[in-house]
Formats: sequence, structure tokens, C-alpha cells
Amino acid sequence: MISLVRSRDQDGFTLVELLIVVIILAILAAIIVPQFSAATDDANQSAYDTNIANIRSAVDLYRQQHNAYPGAVASSGATCINGVAVAGAVGEPAFIAQLKNYTNAAGLACTGTDPNEFKYGPYLKDDLPVNPLGTVNTLAVVNTGVLGLTSGSTGGWRFDSVTGEFIGDE
Repeated sequence: MISLVRSRDQDGFTLVELLIVVIILAILAAIIVPQFSAATDDANQSAYDTNIANIRSAVDLYRQQHNAYPGAVASSGATCINGVAVAGAVGEPAFIAQLKNYTNAAGLACTGTDPNEFKYGPYLKDDLPVNPLGTVNTLAVVNTGVLGLTSGSTGGWRFDSVTGEFIGDE
């Protein structure tokens, strides 16, 4: 004889089972998400360390070859045979011109090289790298001998052309 009472088939998950799964996923997310933000902070710090080390190396090499730091003297006034003279007044324009182009012993900058005159550099292949810990990509060149951070920091870079100190302005 066939039983008239059928066993109840389970058609899906119960509400309690679904809640347990959601709670487990929430706990896992709470553990993993902070790890991602810490990894981002570590990557930014690593990029900052690499950028500042590269710029400091370029500045040190410039100093060894010119007996002055970039930006201390104007880079304009050159007569270039194999290139175009790059004008830069003392400070930030001269700093960039002197590190990105060929220079002579006096620090005058030219886009082309000349084995007799413009035989130094370029010290940076590209533009000044971005400060990954800052908010903008600016450069402030001072000649005070005391760099320090300013109260209205820009989030870019700061350089003292007297001491050669180069820091990130966070």
C-alpha cells in the first residue's frame, strides 16, 4: 500500500543557514579588508623611498661634477652647438633644467650634448616623479641652508640648494 503522507523535500536553504553564511563572510571581510589598505600604504611608502633615493642620487652626482647643487645658479645663457639652450632662473626652473638636460661645468643647460662643452648629465630621464605621499606634484627650491617643513605644506617636494637636502613635503 502506498503511503498517502509524502516526505517533505527540502527545496532550499533555511534562513538560519543563510544568516550563518553571511556572518562568516562578514567576519572574513573584516579581517581581509584592512590588509589591503595596509598593502596600499606600504606600496606608497616604497614608491616614495625609491623616488627620493633616485632624486638624491641625481643631485649628488650633479654636485660631484659641478661643485654646486642644481638650482643654485641659473641654467640659462648657454650657446649650444648640438641642441637648444634651456633657460632656467635660479631655483626650481634651474633645478629641473640642470637635472633633465646636458650641462657644462658652469651649470648652463642644453638639450644636446657636446663632448667639449656640454658633457655632463642628464641626471633624470623623465620629469620629476610624483610624491606618492603628497597630494600635488610641486617643487619648492629654497637657498636658506635650513630646509624643514613649512606650515602650509604643498604635498610635493622641497629642496635646499645650499645644503642639498631633498625631502618630500607631506
